[in-house]
Parts: sequence; C-alpha cells; structure tokens
Amino acid sequence: MGTWRGLRVAFVLGSLFMILLIIVYWDDVGGFNLYPLQEPKHESLHPRATAGSPHSTSRPQNSSSSPVPTTARSTTLVSEETGGAAEEHTEEEGMEKQEQRQQETREDEEKERSRTTADNREQEDRKQRIMDVCSGKDAVEFPGSTRPFEQIPNRELDHLIVDDTHQIIYCYVPKVACTNWKRVMVVLSQSLISPSSGKPYTDPEAVPPDLVHNSSIHLTFAKFWRHYGSLSRHLMALKLQHYTKFLFVRDPFVRLISAFRNKFGRPNEDFYKQFGSVMLRRYANVSGSLPETAAEAFAAGIKPTFQQFITYLLDPETERESIFNEHWRQVYRLCHPCQVKYDFIGRLESLETDAEHLLKLLEVDHLLHFPSGARNRTAASWERDWFAQIPIAMRRELYKLYEPDFELFGYPKPDSTLHQ
Repeated sequence: MGTWRGLRVAFVLGSLFMILLIIVYWDDVGGFNLYPLQEPKHESLHPRATAGSPHSTSRPQNSSSSPVPTTARSTTLVSEETGGAAEEHTEEEGMEKQEQRQQETREDEEKERSRTTADNREQEDRKQRIMDVCSGKDAVEFPGSTRPFEQIPNRELDHLIVDDTHQIIYCYVPKVACTNWKRVMVVLSQSLISPSSGKPYTDPEAVPPDLVHNSSIHLTFAKFWRHYGSLSRHLMALKLQHYTKFLFVRDPFVRLISAFRNKFGRPNEDFYKQFGSVMLRRYANVSGSLPETAAEAFAAGIKPTFQQFITYLLDPETERESIFNEHWRQVYRLCHPCQVKYDFIGRLESLETDAEHLLKLLEVDHLLHFPSGARNRTAASWERDWFAQIPIAMRRELYKLYEPDFELFGYPKPDSTLHQ
C-alpha cells in the first residue's frame, strides 16, 4: 500500500509539473494567456455612469492609445481640406498659365504666318512689277532693257557679288545699306580674316566698314573671266539659274540726296578731286585756281552745291567723259533687273523687316544678324527742302533720267517735287 501510494503521489506531482511546463511555454509564445483578462486602457467615448460609482466621470485618457479628440480631428480635417484646396488652386493656376502661354504661342505663330504671307505677297508684287516694266507694259523705255544678259559687258557686272558656299548672289547698290550687306557677304563667304582671332569674321558688325569696300575681297561676275576664262559666261548662267539673287533699292531722289551729303557735304579728297572740282570749274564761276585739297576748299567756303551736282548729272558732257559713278548711277544699270531674275527685292524704307525676311529665305538667320542701321539716314521728308532751290525744269529732266528706277521698283512719281 505504501508503495502504491508513493507511486500515485509521484504520478500526480509529475503530471502537475508537466502541466506547469506546458502553461509556461504557451504563455511565452502568445498562444495561451495565463493572466486574467484586463480592462482596456481606454474607455468608451461615451461611458455609462453607474449610480453611486466613484468612476462615473471620464478619466484622463492616454494620448498614445486614445482616439484623436473631436476638436483636434476637425482641425486636422479642415487643415487637410484647406491644403488640398490650395494644391488644387495652385494646380489650376499652373494649368491656366500653361494654357495662356500656349495661346500666346499660337497667336505669335499665327502672326508670324500672317506676316510671312504678307511679305511673300509683297515680294511677288515687286517681282511682277519688274517683269511688267521690262516687258514694256508700262511704256517706259530705257537703254538696255531688252538686250540679253550675254551682251552685258563684264565691266558692268562688277556689282554682282557671289557666295558659292551658300549659293547667293547680291547686287550691291551704293547708298542703299550696301556697307552692311557687304559685311554680311564677307561673313558668309569667310573671305576676310580677323586680325584679333586669326579666323574668318563671324559677326558682320565686327567687320571694319572701310575694308568691305575693297573690291579685292569680293568675288564678282566681273572677275569670272580672269578665274574661268571661256567658261565664265556658262558658269554665270548656271549660278543665275540656281543661286538665290537679291538686291536692295531706295527712292531714287532720296538716294541722290544721300550721295551728295556723303560725298560733297563734307571734305572727301577723292571725290573733290575727281568730281567736286569739275563741278566748281564748270558751274560755279570760280575765279582763279581752286584749292588743291578738299580740306582747304571747305575751309575757304568753296564746295559744290546741290544744284551744281544736279546740273552735273544732267550735263551730256558728263557721261561722254566717263560713265556715272556708282553712287549716282541708276540701279537698272548697276544690277540689270531686266536680265537677272531676282528672287528678293528689298527696300531701304523697310530695311529691318526685309532683312529679317531675307536671312530666313537664305537659311542663314541662325548664323548671323543684320547689323543695326545708320542713325543719320537721309529721310524722304527732306526731299522737298533739298529740291526747293532747283528749277522745276531741271527737276523734271532729272526725273526722266531716273524714271526707270522709279517705275521698276514701284516708287511713286514725286508730283509735289515736280510741280511746285
């Protein structure tokens, strides 16, 4: 009996020990909780008060585990809504600005297309006018209008400058922005080296004005015979057919005023000796010998007048002695518009817009900009004042001398100058 009781006790103790081990194990891994259930650390948002209970009022709540209070949550919601509204407002503003920029871009593009269309239409009108005058529709006759290009002497082709790199031919007309257009041609043809960089000029405004009038730096049609011999005329014809050809013109009378101001309105030794002294001897009735230099003549108050200049142009003896100087030679004699079909005819009166249009046409607007114009440009409004002292008969005779240029390039007949 004692042995049996001892075994039962041992069995019971062993069982209790095993049960205790199992409880401890499951409590560690969380599968079983040895501890009694506890009240949650937070209470309901609406606790029920029990009569006589000492805890009928709410207790302070732990912020780490309690829900957000109503006021705080409302503030948060309002803040979030305000922030969201601000973001939406900012986004709407951004979209409106983007739409506005796009609209402005479309308007700019439309303006550019309209301007380009108008420019192209104007160019077509200018070219058609030349064709009409040259064909005799306007009943204006002038020397050389019907002769073929092959019959134009080489010496009369010296104003046609060629740029083979960009396939451009420019006929320069003195006193019509030719200095700046020659600068452009120098840059395009890379025909002049800058002493500061040792490389060809890339900016037209950096090219010294006095250098661009050195004929040796330009390839002109007049030099083709020297370069190409018997093939010169054939090459000229090919280039005229395939290259883009342009010139710039100006009101003929205003151009004459500009030439006089530039060459005789201030001391110019070359023009004084070659032309000014001739005018003074012929038309000024100067007694005795003339001063040797222009500076001495100007100091003595001896210089040609505009009327003497006009008289010189109208005098048949002038061209019997020598062809007109390029500064007052007619454009139709410099550039031969009846023989050369120009692709672009620019005007000094619309120089800025015409230059911009032309550079785009030549596809070189990304390479350079046209230099800014002269500030002391002769104005068309000066014409009446300059011609006030010229007899009307001389004005009309002068008009007949330059009438082909007026007609060819669409300048109106200066009736006020010719009849007052």
